[in-house]
Amino acid sequence: MSSIAILAQEAQEVTGSGYGAIGYGLAAIGPGIGVGIVVGKAIEGIARQPEMAGQLRTLMFLGIAFTEALALIGLVAGFIF
Repeated sequence: MSSIAILAQEAQEVTGSGYGAIGYGLAAIGPGIGVGIVVGKAIEGIARQPEMAGQLRTLMFLGIAFTEALALIGLVAGFIF
């Protein structure tokens, strides 16, 4: 086997595993920003109407759960592809 073929094979192995890590890193940025927005808006809502704090807290945790599901989907997609 020529040295160019060996180099190409090694590059393919390294970049194949690197793309999964980069993909998950990019997939984690969106949910991170989303959780920040959800929590920030929930705090704004509680500050405006303190009597709705219980309902807003429940909706906030539900929004966080759905947002974090995106990160888990990104993790699984990184392993599959």
